[in-house]
Amino acid sequence: MKIFLMIILAIASLILVGSILMQSSNSAGLSGSIAGGAEQLFGKKKSKGYEAIFKKATIVAAVCFIVCSLVLVAIE
Repeated sequence: MKIFLMIILAIASLILVGSILMQSSNSAGLSGSIAGGAEQLFGKKKSKGYEAIFKKATIVAAVCFIVCSLVLVAIE
C-alpha cells in the first residue's frame, strides 16, 4: 500500500509540474497585475482549448498530490 501511494505521488508530482509549466502566463510583470484585473473581471477568459485542459489537470494533480501526501504521513 505504501509503495503504491508513493508511485501515485510521484506520478501526480510529474503531472503537476508539467501542467504548470505548459500553461501560458497570465500577464507580463507589474503592469499586467494592475491592468490585468479588469480583463479577469470583465470576461476575457480562456475557457476552451489547451488552457482549460491544463487547468483541470493541474487541479486534479494537486488534489491527488495533497491527498496522497497526507495519507502517507498518516500511515507512518
